[in-house]
Amino acid sequence: MHRRTTDPRPDWQRTVEAQGLVYPLTRHPDGVLRPYWDESAYYVFTLAEVEALEGTVEELHRMCLAAAAHIVETDRFADLGITDPRVARAVAEAWHRRAELPTVYGRFDLRYDGTGPAKLLEYNADTPTSLVEAASPQWFWMEERFPGADQWNSLHERLVAAWRKQSPLLPPGGPLYFAHSSADELGEDLMTVAYLKETAEQAGLDTDWISMEEIGWDPLSGRFVDNRLRFIRSCFKLYPWEWLTTDRFADHVLDTLDNGGGSGSTLWIEPAWKMLLSNKALLAVLWELYPGHPNLLPAHLDGPRELAGTTGYVAKPLLGREGAGVTVHEPGAAPAVRDEPCCYQELAPLPAFDGNHVVLGAWVVGDESAGLGIRESSGLITDEYARFLPHVIL
Repeated sequence: MHRRTTDPRPDWQRTVEAQGLVYPLTRHPDGVLRPYWDESAYYVFTLAEVEALEGTVEELHRMCLAAAAHIVETDRFADLGITDPRVARAVAEAWHRRAELPTVYGRFDLRYDGTGPAKLLEYNADTPTSLVEAASPQWFWMEERFPGADQWNSLHERLVAAWRKQSPLLPPGGPLYFAHSSADELGEDLMTVAYLKETAEQAGLDTDWISMEEIGWDPLSGRFVDNRLRFIRSCFKLYPWEWLTTDRFADHVLDTLDNGGGSGSTLWIEPAWKMLLSNKALLAVLWELYPGHPNLLPAHLDGPRELAGTTGYVAKPLLGREGAGVTVHEPGAAPAVRDEPCCYQELAPLPAFDGNHVVLGAWVVGDESAGLGIRESSGLITDEYARFLPHVIL
């Protein structure tokens, strides 16, 4: 793995926008727009590296499923901040009936510098983004800049195949809705949902659009309806379960939840058991189950323990997106236990290439490795000002 600089293509912005990346620029705190899609450099991997990383990703995914089973079987929902008994029951039921519930994708964030084993930083298996840029614009970039080369990228084909394979699990009676929040101002959530809708249509599914804010509740029938008062039997939502189960419609969501077998009225994708994988407490459970595993970092829920005086640690809120609330504590600093529930993970600084801190976003579709997206940041925390860079296998 190494980083190479290059000249961006002429009119690159219009090119990637036409390929679905309508948010190629990011406005920084100083008011200046800078590239989010950054093709002034790219990363090169060998085929052997990618094959090894694919194996790592699939092993981590299996370990995460085993950790999810452990959480359910030992009733450790409180460790994840799931204290509402109804939510815990819904998650447990979804887990036990997971073979009947469609699930699409997830993204591992990994620390990797090309020299040692990749380390798991976190797993977003409920509402991961950066999918569009990983699946489409970087593939077309490679075809234009490196014709005949390869890329760790089978996302599109695997997504279409996943929808086709799982279509019998969808309830009859209406389209599969695709929903995002209209509060998204950048267009990232919108285009992620649009892209997933396109892959579902290519798999032969009947689909429709709706925003989360447009979903209505019909008190007469006791069901969720669209803006034309049609029942919503199934819906892919780019809307976290922790919001879905705590906002003002939460009771209706739980009352009408189809957790497989047609037991309710609305089937939500991703399913509720994904709450077990998108919670940072998972990192501590993994370390308990697989202590010393080469692809894991030590992590605890009750405080930094020995990490404060040895390696340093990172405090991560159990729920969060794009580095929000994450704090870095160097070794030797006085240990600090935060008021909010956190996971305390060993500090493993992101590797720096030409002064840029890089994190690998490795995608899983179904249970299989499916592709890679790379983000760079100026600091140790990958936040909303990170940049996406393409890669190639040479």
